[in-house]
Amino acid sequence: MLLKGKKILITGVANDMSIAWGIAKMAHEMGAEIAMPYTVQMLEKRVKPLAEQVGAKFVRFVDLQDDASMDSLFAEIEKEWGALDGVLHSIAFSNKDELVGRYADTTRDNFKNTMDISVYSLVDISRRSAKLMKNGGSILAMTYFGGEKSVPNYNVMGVAKSALDSSVRYLAADLGKDGIRVNAISAGPIKTLASSAVGGIKSMLRLNSDMTPLRRNVTLEDVGGAAVYFFSNLSSAVTGEIHHVDCGYSSTGMIPNDLKDVLLKALDAE
Repeated sequence: MLLKGKKILITGVANDMSIAWGIAKMAHEMGAEIAMPYTVQMLEKRVKPLAEQVGAKFVRFVDLQDDASMDSLFAEIEKEWGALDGVLHSIAFSNKDELVGRYADTTRDNFKNTMDISVYSLVDISRRSAKLMKNGGSILAMTYFGGEKSVPNYNVMGVAKSALDSSVRYLAADLGKDGIRVNAISAGPIKTLASSAVGGIKSMLRLNSDMTPLRRNVTLEDVGGAAVYFFSNLSSAVTGEIHHVDCGYSSTGMIPNDLKDVLLKALDAE
């Protein structure tokens, strides 16, 4: 019960395959009280049954791009809970039609919208949450390796993740004096509603499982366990970190020797 008594705001749950749901479920199992607003109106029917499973509160729509909507959510949290101990930011959006082809062809409108929803929302949520973290706390963002290296079909989302990673470090510097830690988990590819918008996700998952040192893909439980660590007092001296939960993929620099022949044959077949 590492999180017993902690009050944690979870954003980004879309369905039972969401990384945010895996984290919410494990945090609940570890004793946390969960707040679970949703940021897309049409997801209400999917989110509410999940919220009931973990006894979540504040299960309501919030518009990330509307200050009045955000004001209302945090006023409600403050009135009922009075404080927050943790926040999960698992939010990203971009026009899926622009996650193919060249990054150079990204439109101005989509660039601005992607950055607003995927990056500025972390800044906004962190600033609002910090006011309720009266005894310190932990803010955790979800990122991806595409913010560190170019990844096919990730395009402007990769640039957004790069900005998100940088925001984690600057927010950690801003909020550290108040005992608030800010970190990010860089998860390996997982089949989710969000990842389905990225072209070639199925082949990426197959290739990734062969190329990681652990020779498998990441699970929701893997990411959930890492999140529990960051929300718990076990990570009390950790902030400003991008923590990779990717079965070791980000640590490698070349195709494993035992896979070279297999991959070359597969390329020849294509």
